[in-house]
Amino acid sequence: MARDFLSLSDAGGDMVAAMINDAIDRKAARRSWPKARPDADAPLAGHVLAMIFEKNSTRTRVSFDMAMRQLGGSALILESGTTQLGRGETVADTARVLSRMVDAIMIRTDDHAKIEELAHYADVPVINGLTDLSHPCQIVADLLTVVEHGFALPGLQLAWLGDGNNVANSLIEAAGLMKFSIRIGGPAGYEPDAGFIERARAAGGEVILTQDPVEAAAGAQIVVTDTWVSMGQAGGEQHVAAMGPYQVNAALMAAAAPGARFLHCLPAHRGEEVTDEVIDGVQSVVWDEAENRIHAQKSILLWALGRL
Repeated sequence: MARDFLSLSDAGGDMVAAMINDAIDRKAARRSWPKARPDADAPLAGHVLAMIFEKNSTRTRVSFDMAMRQLGGSALILESGTTQLGRGETVADTARVLSRMVDAIMIRTDDHAKIEELAHYADVPVINGLTDLSHPCQIVADLLTVVEHGFALPGLQLAWLGDGNNVANSLIEAAGLMKFSIRIGGPAGYEPDAGFIERARAAGGEVILTQDPVEAAAGAQIVVTDTWVSMGQAGGEQHVAAMGPYQVNAALMAAAAPGARFLHCLPAHRGEEVTDEVIDGVQSVVWDEAENRIHAQKSILLWALGRL
């Protein structure tokens, strides 16, 4: 059964947990193998993923490509500027055509309504590689990294520092699904989407908003941040000025729980949202997190194509 993955809720908490377990098992089974060698079962042999990029990408592009190779399939990269979508072809027509040619579609774009339209008209699974509203694939990799480093998700204490952006929205969604606590430390006027907060609280997650960065970080097992200005976002100078007190530095990490870990989806603007001392320090697991995009993507693809 083919399924869209536009948000974490499309899969649900139990299936996100299953994705994490599958990713852990597949990662362990291929340890020390050449990176492009297919998994022993090659479950997506003969399958093709179309990847549409309307925003720049390093980790999403490489991780989805490598995920398909390791699952035995292949991937096509479509840049918006070199496709008919970039010349005015409708999203609906693009969806109809690609559905006849590939087995799944991943899109990285700006307007979330575009991915919803693509999914509506496509006959194959559509996966959200990032929109201005959410970034669910990143969060599966983040949760995988958290579990790998010995933390249980139910009851987890997580702190988010900075802008209430798409990554923050999906982390809040995860808090509701996986039943953990997230404290959002950021300036007034830069809060995450209210709908995500409301739904997470209704589902049993704890979401706390504060303008005090130390209060947000206090006792946290996981400290997370992201760039203060997202790609294509207006008002960059104003954003940076407002976010200054929320920089993750050694003093802020000292407020977190002993043994706390630091996450960042990357790319990082070193010296802005995080200092070199933190991102390169012993508490940082950002490189594990980046690698885990491959393993998380594999399990997402398997779920979307009805193999998990």
